[in-house]
Parts: sequence; structure tokens; C-alpha cells
Amino acid sequence: MSWNTRALDVLAAGPPTRLIDFPVQAPGVRLLLKDESGQPTGSLRHRHARALFRQAVLDGLVTQGTTVVEATGGNAAVAQAWFARRLGLPYIAVMPGRRDQARARAVEELGGECRFVTPPLAIYDAARRIEGHFLDQFGRAAPHDLADELFAQVRPTWVVTGAGTGATSAALGALARGMGCRVAVADPDNSAYFPGWTLDVPDYSTGMPSRIEGIGRPRVEPGFRADLVDLVVPVPDAASVAAARHIRHVTGLPVGGSSGTALWAALELVERMRARGEGGTVVSLVGDAAERHLATYHDDAWAAAKGLDVAAHLAELGRRTGV
Repeated sequence: MSWNTRALDVLAAGPPTRLIDFPVQAPGVRLLLKDESGQPTGSLRHRHARALFRQAVLDGLVTQGTTVVEATGGNAAVAQAWFARRLGLPYIAVMPGRRDQARARAVEELGGECRFVTPPLAIYDAARRIEGHFLDQFGRAAPHDLADELFAQVRPTWVVTGAGTGATSAALGALARGMGCRVAVADPDNSAYFPGWTLDVPDYSTGMPSRIEGIGRPRVEPGFRADLVDLVVPVPDAASVAAARHIRHVTGLPVGGSSGTALWAALELVERMRARGEGGTVVSLVGDAAERHLATYHDDAWAAAKGLDVAAHLAELGRRTGV
């Protein structure tokens, strides 16, 4: 068996992640969480990484011994390092800022290498200069199998996700069109997606980073397909943090802020459906869950230091869910 054939076997889709019923105070409306924390590397980025590697192998850009490079500082690096290890490939993650042992550890434990670069925006040029294949998760937002898997499990009225590279909303939107389903993007403070979508400006830029890990961008990324998105819901960061805590309160999952952003937007849709007397199913994506989030999004001192007052949002979540 050739290396390419073995690689494609490694990069085949895994078992589906679970759907979790989430309480709402809206007769005839069902809210489900699609739990991507069940992926082998604990996040939705696992699907992105698999799709990027698979496409690179199919295109002949990654072969046996190719060094794989990415510019990223989060879950994407962990997922890519995991696949690189299984494929026997060297992996280098170019991360923004000064060396952060906590961020580097997970990648290095999987056999990857981390290089830290300042200023943060220099990571892309630094990654391109390294000899090897630059995966370029933002420039090559490869479609992944989430949409096929989800629509085989349930036929929702709405699916809600955040947007980082734009790959997830694009993959969902492409399939949703023929399923009678609509796609909503939940967008945190400072992100370019809501104003860019609203104003129909494909290169809109805010120039400000998101405080919600994994989603929200200072510019609209090439992988974001505005034509496949039915609604973009702006979500205050305090609401994202409160909703992340509420997911943990209900399910026990220590989710990241992006899951909270999606839940808050999903509950906005549920509220609209209730007010209009509509029924249906809303699916909200859980992007990841990890113990490290307990020291940030789930920590009162951290929230206070960021100037995030979550009390009113927690009360509103209790009203909307009944728990």
C-alpha cells in the first residue's frame, strides 16, 4: 500500500459527534447542541485539520516526509499536530506573541514544533518562509464533513455557528440550501463578519482582535461565504461568556467562549420563533470543551479583569431556558 493510500485511510471521517437536547421555554421548538468536543482532539478544528490535510494529499502538495506548517495559536495547531503525527510528518506551528508554555505544550506533546513570532500579524509571512507545505487555514478553508453528518442526524430549521476561517458556515450553507434549513453566524465583539455581511462589504476590516477564542476576525476572511449565510447575529462578549457558563451548568461541559456565542445567538432565534408561534429545531455548535477554559471564561476574576459583567446575561439565560 502506498503512503498516499495509507494517508487517505488515516484522514477518513470518524464516527458522528452527539447531539444534546438543551432546555428552552418555547413550545414546539427544540434546541440541540452539536458536541464537537467529542472529536479526538477535543474541538471542531479537528474536522478543519482533516479536510486541509486530505485536500493537500489529494492535490499532491503533501507527500511522505513533507514538513507541514501553519500560522495559528489555538485548537487548530493541536488538531493539525495530531494528524501530522499519525501521518508521520514533521509539523511546525507558527504562533503569535512570546513563548507561551501552556499553548506550546499540547502541540509539542504530539511531536510538533512551536515557533513564536512578534508582532502577531507577522505569523503568516513567517510561516510562508518555512520550507514545507503551508496549510493556510484561512486562505484554503477546505470544506469538511460536518454538514453531511449533521443533516443525516436531524433536519433542523436553523443551524448556528461562529466564524473563524468561514469554512464551517460555508460547508453548512452549501448543503442547507437544499434541506430547507437556514444558517446563522454568531459574531463576537470587534469582529468584521457582522458589519461586513450587513453592509455587503466582502473585505470589511475592523482592525481589532476578537476576545473569543477561535471565532471573530479583524477582517472578513476569504473562506467566508456571505451568500451562503442567512443571518449574522452580533453577540456581546459578556453574553458569550455567560452562555458558556450556562452550557457548563446544564451539561457539565467546560466549553470555550465560542460555544457560548453560538448558544446566545441560537436562543435569540428560539425567542423569535416563539414570538411568531413557529415550531422547529435549532442546532447550535459546541466548538470545544477543555479544562483550561475553567481559568478563563468560567472564572469570575478573569471576567472582571476583562471588564465583562455577566450577571444580567446569566439571569436572562435562566429565563430563556428555565434552568
